[in-house]
Amino acid sequence: MTDKVQIADRLVGNGESCFVVAEIGINHNGDLDVARKLISAANLAGCDAVKFQKRTVETVYTQEELAKPRENPFGPTNGDLKRGLEFDREEYAQIAEYCKTNNLVWYASCWDEGSVDFMEQFNPPCYKIASPLLTDDKLLRYHRRYKRPVILSTGMSTMDQIDHAVEVLGTERLILLHCTSTYPAQVGELNLRMIPVLKQRYRVPVGYSGHEVGLATSIAAVALGACMVERHITLDRAMWGSDQAASVEPHGFSRLVRDAHVVEQAMGDGQKRVYESEVPIIKKLRRVGK
Repeated sequence: MTDKVQIADRLVGNGESCFVVAEIGINHNGDLDVARKLISAANLAGCDAVKFQKRTVETVYTQEELAKPRENPFGPTNGDLKRGLEFDREEYAQIAEYCKTNNLVWYASCWDEGSVDFMEQFNPPCYKIASPLLTDDKLLRYHRRYKRPVILSTGMSTMDQIDHAVEVLGTERLILLHCTSTYPAQVGELNLRMIPVLKQRYRVPVGYSGHEVGLATSIAAVALGACMVERHITLDRAMWGSDQAASVEPHGFSRLVRDAHVVEQAMGDGQKRVYESEVPIIKKLRRVGK
């Protein structure tokens, strides 16, 4: 059993403070200034890390898919959109420096082998593997070549598929995230009781990646044992972009971080005790009958 995983200078897992990740993803809309604002917002909210997404567009998508008409801020085709949302090496170098200034860990979900190689130049503390990629054995193995911690989301997956992915990856330096892959996810489909089930089944740290509207269910995930909570961050849920509506605005993220840590502190250790603070109340109010 690997109950803790090192990410940068933090331990993530049982008995450790909940690791809160603000997923920027593609909510920057290809604008480096927006990315900086989201990083600053995550820092002010008290997050531990921010996460991006990286794709080699011509590898991930077919030419037919890229050629499809799709009006967007970057042009008339789907390819214009996909290329417009990608940052290059110089832009990621600026992101790395800005995260360092804000004392934030940063890493990415890589959707292809070339993107893993691209991210390696920034010496990431870990990699995230998104739910759609859980069944890509080749990509799972490719991540393990670099011997970094792996965070695996389990949305849109059966238990057999998760079993196989864990077998491919191994349990060393592995964190699983329970997830429901709809945007936004319906509360009745979140199935948060899977968090302790995954912990018991795989004996690795288990967190939660949420796409629902609101914060209460993400806080409930912490109460159920999630050692990591990942939510998308946005400057404004009304902004253009496919993930914005399922994201959390900066003031909401501040509440999420605050309440997650309050809940984990309140959970205690399950051992009944009388606290010193209760002793005066015992003296004042305790009744003993025989």
